[in-house]
Amino acid sequence: MARGVSGSPTCVDCHGEHTILGPRDPNSPVYGSNVSLMTCSRCHEDQRLNKRLGLPAGRLASYQSSYHGLAARSGSRTVANCASCHGVHNIFPSTDARSTVAKANLSKTCGHCHPHAGPALAASSIHVLPNTTGESRWIYYVRLFYMLVIPATLAFMLFHNFLDWFRKFLKHLAQYGSLVCHQRLSVQERIQHVLLLTSFIVLVVTGFALTYPDAFWARPIVAWEAAYPLRGVAHRVAAGVMVLAAIYHLLYVVFFRGGRRWVYDMWPRLRDGWDLLYTMAYYVGLKSQPPMFAKFNYAEKMEYWSMVWGTVVMVVTGALLWAHDLVLQYTSTLVTDLATVIHFYEAVLATAAIVVWHFYAVIFDPEIYPVKWTFVNGRAPLHEVRTGTGVASPVAPTPVEAAPADPRPPR
Repeated sequence: MARGVSGSPTCVDCHGEHTILGPRDPNSPVYGSNVSLMTCSRCHEDQRLNKRLGLPAGRLASYQSSYHGLAARSGSRTVANCASCHGVHNIFPSTDARSTVAKANLSKTCGHCHPHAGPALAASSIHVLPNTTGESRWIYYVRLFYMLVIPATLAFMLFHNFLDWFRKFLKHLAQYGSLVCHQRLSVQERIQHVLLLTSFIVLVVTGFALTYPDAFWARPIVAWEAAYPLRGVAHRVAAGVMVLAAIYHLLYVVFFRGGRRWVYDMWPRLRDGWDLLYTMAYYVGLKSQPPMFAKFNYAEKMEYWSMVWGTVVMVVTGALLWAHDLVLQYTSTLVTDLATVIHFYEAVLATAAIVVWHFYAVIFDPEIYPVKWTFVNGRAPLHEVRTGTGVASPVAPTPVEAAPADPRPPR
């Protein structure tokens, strides 16, 4: 500052202005765990300032990737920060003999925390990022070795597991086709399911990529944004497919006999409540046998009507957000803000319900695993639909093949 370098820090840059707190206060910018991540990095990670003053970049990144940085981010109050090595009110360039990071003083500086390792640490390179100048050649070759070995090992494991899965899949499918089955889903119902399945997955991935762009699964999608709005286009296309699937389903239940039968079978009834209580009693051992269900059990009805409700909510709020310019001509931002909140939380609820509820019923249920193939061929094996894990009715079933009599009477 005395030489007229206005970019140099003054007291207020480190300590603040009107809210100056002591270094032992966790809210203070000079509190131990805040020094590196909040205070020093404000200037030393400023690209324009570094370029103007010729300061080296990447100091915070190299600190954060070290043990010290990782421990600091986890909340450690004793781990070394910038001030531990560079000083506080006695900061000088490393070329200055008075500096705590001058070559002659490094052993003493490191020795404050590592008494017996000071000389070894002083001889090491500090603030070195992977694959940059200053990194040891040994470290470079070891990293390169693992960068090659890890993908090759995982590729072999995945390929091996895929062959094992595919072979068992063919065997399971062959056995599945030979079982006595009930026809559960018609061709049109399976088509509707595929449209809903594919559009829902794309909507979930592209929608949450907007909220969590730094997530590992979102980065490949948002990486396109600079050149092409891939995420937004894919989200809107998937939304269009879901709307078409909803219209298809609506026409199906209105104009087709099978669709009207679907709604009749899905309609909630008092018996569903008793089935729920009976099933819970069976799960905890109060009943020796699971209940016999109608064509669709209480769980499937809950899921179906929740899906209907969720689709309506997502379509309405999504349309408001899609046409936000038009909406704002006639309403206030409160409408679009409410639509944004509802759209997000309804998406969270729908995704959680699919993963926790639907995936268990069609994938992770031990009696179903690895997957319930009804969505492919429309058929459900008799052993699934007569034990309470599946869902066909013991009353007036529609067998593809003659089914053996069940000794248990329906409730």
